[in-house]
Amino acid sequence: MSSESAVTAAETPAANGHGEAHSTAGFKALMLGSIGVVYGDIGTSPLYAFREAVVAASGASVDATPQAVLGVLSLILWALLVVVTLKYVLILLRADNHGEGGTLALMALAQRAVSKGGAVIVLLGIISGALFYGDAVITPALSVLSAIEGIKLVTATFDPYVVPLTVIILVALFAVQSRGTASVAMFFGPVMCIWFAVIAIAAVPQIARHPEVLLAFNPLYAVSFMLHHGIIGFVTLGAVFLAVTGAEALYADLGHFGKRPIQTAWLFIVLPSLALNYLGQGALLIADPKAVENPFFLMFPDWALIPMVALATMATVIASQAVITGAYSLTRQAIQLGLMPRFEIRHTSEAHSGQIFIPRINMLLFVAVLLLVMLFRSSSALASAYGISVTGTMVVTAMMGFVVIWKVWKWSPIAAAALIAPFLFLDLTFLAANLLKVFEGGWVPLALGSIVMLLMYTWRRGSRLLFEKSRKLEFPLAELVAMLEKRPPQRVSGTAIFLTSDPESAPTALMHSLKHYKVLHEKNVILTIETAPTPRINDSERVRMEQLSETFSKVTLRFGFMESPNVPKALAIARKLGWQFDIMATSFFLSRRALKPAAHSGMPRWQDLLFIRLSRSANDATDYFQIPTGRVVEVGTQVTI
Repeated sequence: MSSESAVTAAETPAANGHGEAHSTAGFKALMLGSIGVVYGDIGTSPLYAFREAVVAASGASVDATPQAVLGVLSLILWALLVVVTLKYVLILLRADNHGEGGTLALMALAQRAVSKGGAVIVLLGIISGALFYGDAVITPALSVLSAIEGIKLVTATFDPYVVPLTVIILVALFAVQSRGTASVAMFFGPVMCIWFAVIAIAAVPQIARHPEVLLAFNPLYAVSFMLHHGIIGFVTLGAVFLAVTGAEALYADLGHFGKRPIQTAWLFIVLPSLALNYLGQGALLIADPKAVENPFFLMFPDWALIPMVALATMATVIASQAVITGAYSLTRQAIQLGLMPRFEIRHTSEAHSGQIFIPRINMLLFVAVLLLVMLFRSSSALASAYGISVTGTMVVTAMMGFVVIWKVWKWSPIAAAALIAPFLFLDLTFLAANLLKVFEGGWVPLALGSIVMLLMYTWRRGSRLLFEKSRKLEFPLAELVAMLEKRPPQRVSGTAIFLTSDPESAPTALMHSLKHYKVLHEKNVILTIETAPTPRINDSERVRMEQLSETFSKVTLRFGFMESPNVPKALAIARKLGWQFDIMATSFFLSRRALKPAAHSGMPRWQDLLFIRLSRSANDATDYFQIPTGRVVEVGTQVTI
């Protein structure tokens, strides 16, 4: 599951702008952080992935045969090697957007590289972003449920308490989000290191008793299983995919940890631990087919069950945390890229700009996660809902990866296709296998993703129509400045800053100010805020200034799509460049538009109404751009769309 830019402990000062470590100590800190954040999701997959795959492979029979166990094991091991190691660790980690990864970062990179077909790239970005929210809802529900279910093995009397305990943990998890993750984050890496060590060590005795499980490294077992099991083999493939659902996180967290720490952690710690654990579960099932009930926990002796349930719960909370913070980060990127309305964004760390909290997203995720837990009530039932979103995201990532390899890396289209085609074929096969689970629960992420896609598409299309309509009604700025310089109205002291999204047209707030007040400030600034297709902007490129006349100037402030716009801080840079102004003698003029549906619009009426509702839910521009509220004058206008 793609933890889009999960921002936690690993945002350490040891990382430079591209996330690479300066020193050995810094490298180790980044590697430890990546184990805690990047690998939380894929690291907890052994709790349910092997069990679900073997159950699917067994078909109608109660017990798993050794041949089925070896076939499933081979499929899981080679999925880890091909999908995660080759596609993500060795190839996609090289496709960074100024050090940042993730589907929206890749979308911005691909969009910048193509002259035609930009709309298709944006559509792919919308699809992958929307599908991620489906993942973000399912991961906490499934992970925590699967960990708590281990308590049933101690005694069956605990069975009725699994769902209530899961709900309590999830309530606590979402309740602490507003405090930020910095204080908890320092434990993520060490806890996950203990987790990987324990799940690897527990598997060794099982493998020693049945070393024949090592035959699973032979890919012929995977191929033979698929050839001889028909539709059951295809269904099993959908369950096997559960073992690689954290793969997108490798790419998404590139900016926070850097390529080398993520690659090293995977190759030397995470992959060996996961492989050993899956082999251990397989050895246990060969010895005792009835252990399919819960092969992960049954590898441990009775005295270790309670401690393991506690450790598994901590590991799944960490996995959930990564996805939740990833949802915040993805939302901020989507807002900056014009795919969502402005939401309130709170910064929970003074040191790390990436550590943010979005109250509205937190509440929506919380409600959706609780509904899933109450609706499905077990990890096995919920596992059917898992995978479709992730495979969809992986397909989209492969498609955009092809564009980047072709256009940005300057490969020939044939060579780029030859590299990506095998991975795309594998991703599409996994997607087709997961689509078989639509009626068993797979409809949940599809429904969530479809709703988010509709909202993103409506917001983007409505914003463009509104911009085009407003431009037709507005007066050219150059003409207005020439008129005002020739016949100036009454002047008042101070500076007026007019915010506008279209620097070529006179801002609505300026026109209304002249119409109603019939005065003009001594200094007038037309301020435009742009979002760059790069994650962050250097301060040297933050401000552009252009003098239009003696009393008018244009200022453009640029922010990266992973930054939260802070107008006062950016204007402080403008002062260093020679713009003299006193913030306490400066007024910010904003136009607040009241939207009404038009009789004839570029969108259906229901979509007009949806866009209007979305615009009303948007956070106030004053708060979003962090402008001092005491210096703001808002001018109301009514616009039909």
